[in-house]
Amino acid sequence: MKENMLRAISNNGGIIFCGVDSTEIVRKAEQLHKTSAVTTAALGRLLTAASMMGMMQKNTEDTVTIRVNGGGPAGMLIAVGKGDGSVKGYLENPVVELPLRPDGHLNVGAAVGKDGLLSVVRDLGFREPTIGQVPLVSGEIAEDITSYYAQSEQIPTACALGVLVNPDLTVACAGGYLVQLLPGATEQEISQLEQNIAKMESVTNLLARHCTVEQIMEQVMEGFEPEILDQAEAVYKCDCSMERTKRILKSLGKEELLRMSEEEEDITAECEFCDKMYKIHLPTFIQETF
Repeated sequence: MKENMLRAISNNGGIIFCGVDSTEIVRKAEQLHKTSAVTTAALGRLLTAASMMGMMQKNTEDTVTIRVNGGGPAGMLIAVGKGDGSVKGYLENPVVELPLRPDGHLNVGAAVGKDGLLSVVRDLGFREPTIGQVPLVSGEIAEDITSYYAQSEQIPTACALGVLVNPDLTVACAGGYLVQLLPGATEQEISQLEQNIAKMESVTNLLARHCTVEQIMEQVMEGFEPEILDQAEAVYKCDCSMERTKRILKSLGKEELLRMSEEEEDITAECEFCDKMYKIHLPTFIQETF
């Protein structure tokens, strides 16, 4: 097991940290969705955030779904993180070509757009999931996640996300961290944390120099005597299956399926998250199901 994600807490319990090296996750996403450079960075940042937000849930089966629809050429982006750190995602338009920003970085904000909303759906196993949404700040993802926590959950949060794409469109490295203030945090601790974050290099710079997630955590939490709470292997993993596909079909009802079968006896369902195909012969399915 290759542990690439960890959660830690400060000595007095006032600050919590979650960080991940999501390089392999974003590489898998790029290979599945055949994204261009700027959409690799956009989806990669969202997957990184979703993996951490999923990991911060109490149970391994809890899920966090983040939707970003900013009106940009990339279209809708979706990432689903689970409590075990696994994550999956997709975007409407995988190939977008835009000029670099004046500072030479990929223009993720322009690809995503900021005329829209970021929504977070938490499914914690209760009857109804909880939903929070906030207007997009920049479309750069990290600032939007920070804004979500401040507005929707009233949790002071610092979020850093990064994806470094090679000239040949492969992923050099990717990762991020979330730091949150808990009710026990003192003014002195807040000031110290702000100073620590202010002098941090970018996540991609740190990962490119082969810093581990633990070393990044030690820099962010310098002076707080952090204790590691747990570590996990965060991976890109889709949980689609033939059984799940059949459940979705069953939910349409017998009449609708009969109508569909008159038009076409065989249907093929494609998973948006991993591109797997599920072929079902409708007359047989109807006969066996109803």
